[in-house]
Amino acid sequence: MAVQIENLGQLDRKVTLEFARADLAKAREARLVKLGKTMKMAGFRPGKVPKNLVEKQYGMQVDFELQFDKASELFYELAQIEKIALAGQPRLEPKSELEADTIVFDALFEVLPEVKIGDFSKAEVTKYLTEIADPEIDRAIDVLRKQQVHYHPRGEAGHHGDGGANMAAQAGDQVVIDFVGKIDGVEFAGGKAENFEYVLGEGRMLPEFEAATLGLKAGESKTFPLAFPADYHGKDVAGKTAEFTITVKSVNWPHLPAVDDAFALSMGVTEGGVAKMRAEVKENLDREVKRRITSLLKNEVMEKLNSLCELDVPKSLVASEQERLVESARQDLMQRGIPNAKDVPIPVEMFAEQATKRVRLGLILGDLVKQQNLAATADQIKAEIDEQAATYEDPKEVVRWFYSNPSRLKDIENLVLEDNVIKYFTSLAKVTDKAISFEELSKLN
Repeated sequence: MAVQIENLGQLDRKVTLEFARADLAKAREARLVKLGKTMKMAGFRPGKVPKNLVEKQYGMQVDFELQFDKASELFYELAQIEKIALAGQPRLEPKSELEADTIVFDALFEVLPEVKIGDFSKAEVTKYLTEIADPEIDRAIDVLRKQQVHYHPRGEAGHHGDGGANMAAQAGDQVVIDFVGKIDGVEFAGGKAENFEYVLGEGRMLPEFEAATLGLKAGESKTFPLAFPADYHGKDVAGKTAEFTITVKSVNWPHLPAVDDAFALSMGVTEGGVAKMRAEVKENLDREVKRRITSLLKNEVMEKLNSLCELDVPKSLVASEQERLVESARQDLMQRGIPNAKDVPIPVEMFAEQATKRVRLGLILGDLVKQQNLAATADQIKAEIDEQAATYEDPKEVVRWFYSNPSRLKDIENLVLEDNVIKYFTSLAKVTDKAISFEELSKLN
């Protein structure tokens, strides 16, 4: 077996493999005997087909399979002996005839690149700081209250009042209307409805429609022009101006539940009332702040790693990652119920940049973890699982769920590994703390 490895440039390599066809004789005979036991042919009982007919039917196929298997075996033996860091599977190309006494294959393959780690002390990253105080807690509770909103007709007295003296539709009110739209005096499809219900200010309707409704009372009508945007989803009316007439059937004001112990109970807080609810809301917000800050810092660190480190990217790994991303996109389409998602053409080229970036980062992280001993430890993995499990009603069951599945456990291991890399990187880089509000933090990608 030849052991001379040819350098074809950058990461591409080639090695020529040779072996005697006679070395496969015993395996060839055994393979043909096995096939003959199940071979069916007219005029013969199963398993009783003559050897020469089995040879005629399967001889070339067996030669082809055995020669490729042998070449593959020799290649991986060589890779182990020579300690070749393979980037992917080799491409085996036969260079001899099937019947030749000496079988020759070229094995074309890529090796993993050398990663040149840059000077992290020259990097600058931002770490955001956000404190959760009463205003943030109040806003979060308001969101919870709005999830339990219900509506009462304006002017009708009830247990929660009558909504005040102003009977006109206001922002936040729920209105029920009839409407009809016409373009050049002709009604159009989708431009008419009865007892149509929506809430003013939620953005469900076009701004002109909402503006026309504001200030109207139950029983009042209004006619107004409405210009549909050029990119409006209804292609028949996009870019055109319609004349709408709306008639308000009812105006209903929103009633939000009071922030009291009953409301806390409705939120699942069985003990401690409002104070306990506020503490739990703060805990959840703190957890969200930590998650977002960690995510933003991680993204910035990964960008810096990508720019500071130099390496050649194996084409085979990029191709594999592109295929994986295509399959992921297809699964997403299927989960969203897209018709014929299995057959929708998804060009791999659209994932070239993303795949290349992922492969680069994967190689950089792998090299850095190895160099600096940043692999996730069992204690770190357990601590991360315990932290995630603590947010659930039955933490022990969640811990069991993680440890019962190697794939889920691997996800946690990768999470801890990335955290180790971030800590190492930020210990060397210049880190600038920046205090921002929760609202500002929520808008950052």
